[in-house]
Amino acid sequence: MSKLQLAGSYVALVTPFTDADEVDYAKIEELVDWHIAEGTAGILPCGTTGESPTLTDEEQKKVIKTVVDKAAKRCQVIGGGGSNCTKRAVAAAQMCKDLGCDVVLSVIPYYNKPTQDGIYEHFAAVAKVGIPIMLYNIPGRCGGAGMTSGTIAKLNQLPMVCCIKEATGNVDFASEIASVCDIQIFSGDDSLTVPLMSVGGKGVVSVVANIAPKKMAQLCKAMQDGDLKTARALHAELYLLCKAMFCESNPIPCKAAGAMMGKWKQNFRLPLTKLQACNEAPIKAALVAAGLM
Repeated sequence: MSKLQLAGSYVALVTPFTDADEVDYAKIEELVDWHIAEGTAGILPCGTTGESPTLTDEEQKKVIKTVVDKAAKRCQVIGGGGSNCTKRAVAAAQMCKDLGCDVVLSVIPYYNKPTQDGIYEHFAAVAKVGIPIMLYNIPGRCGGAGMTSGTIAKLNQLPMVCCIKEATGNVDFASEIASVCDIQIFSGDDSLTVPLMSVGGKGVVSVVANIAPKKMAQLCKAMQDGDLKTARALHAELYLLCKAMFCESNPIPCKAAGAMMGKWKQNFRLPLTKLQACNEAPIKAALVAAGLM
């Protein structure tokens, strides 16, 4: 059985909130249409950028359903469905499958820090649900060293494991993965999209695409086409913005930037708070450098 193919810019969608601290579902629908018009290949609701830790189970389900229904097969949808409890991760994957997602994003278990054997068994259980899986390797949020290339290669032998969001910040490790298996690799760091795609990556799961979807889609397309000149130019244009998005914990800078552009309100759920005043000017400067303000 051939595995699902993915390529291009996939936005890790922010979750907009109203002033009354309710999820703004109408704004989500508006954003889905915008992303499709701008060339985004796929939308990932309810990842960490979407403040999934502070969404209720019902909200998570409704956000994903809203994206799936509004996208209406015009782009791929990757449902955020990870947990450090295997039973909950399996249930989340089943929910994403039932709601019509194309893929589920499932993160390495965080805080309890299992061994490589435990990581493998965790994802093997999720794979039994029968929805394509994007593994999420992000040691910075999960502790430990993350998955080894050997574990990734072993997981890639499972029919439902089709790709990985590689967020170690190490292009050399992406090369190591590619040397031991043919899993589809996506950058989990916007600023590393060009270098990672240069060694065989398929695209990016992007924070910056929330505010510059067309440019990020164009960058990925240029790399796919071997147009390094265009890709380098877009990389240079977006670089300051890519770095500015992590001057504070994600998605605080991204939501602040979008609010400056008038895309949504800068509303968060605790423990996240509004952008510190000292970081406003650098973000505005990055938006100007990217041609967005």
